[in-house]
Amino acid sequence: MIRFVREYIVSVEDAENIVQDAFAEIWETRKGVLYKKSHLLSFLFVRIRSRCLDFLRHQTVVREAEDVLQETFRRDMQMKFDSLEAFDPEALLSETSVEDLIVKAINSLSPKCREIFVKCKLEGKKQKEIAQEMNISINTIETQMGIVCKKLKQELKDYLSLLLFIYYF
Repeated sequence: MIRFVREYIVSVEDAENIVQDAFAEIWETRKGVLYKKSHLLSFLFVRIRSRCLDFLRHQTVVREAEDVLQETFRRDMQMKFDSLEAFDPEALLSETSVEDLIVKAINSLSPKCREIFVKCKLEGKKQKEIAQEMNISINTIETQMGIVCKKLKQELKDYLSLLLFIYYF
């Protein structure tokens, strides 16, 4: 049985576990089902086949999740790399403070976006409160905040590494 499983499952330990689980299942159901010798063998192979398929499906899901995590990590590292490459230390020495840059970026927003941003991030109001106060839908607020994020990211792209440093420390 283990040799049969090993044709599909690489790990000896996993193959042994699959066979052991199949035998345990037969043992647990022995009183409810009367087996003939020929039926017992085919039932055992059916259980082993089913367990192998389940194991392989699970391994596929695990590998796909690992791939997604690796891709996310790669993108994160690329963003950090790009941010460091774009970082201009000379900009820190200029007279413009980070606060001035942020105020300038916020002021470049449309009045509606600016108002929603200020209420949400600076005043700390919840989206539901803002929606009721401004008589707009929560979806509109979410859309406007998405626009704000894109705009601020664009306006502050040269200072992204500095802002990340300030944010995390």
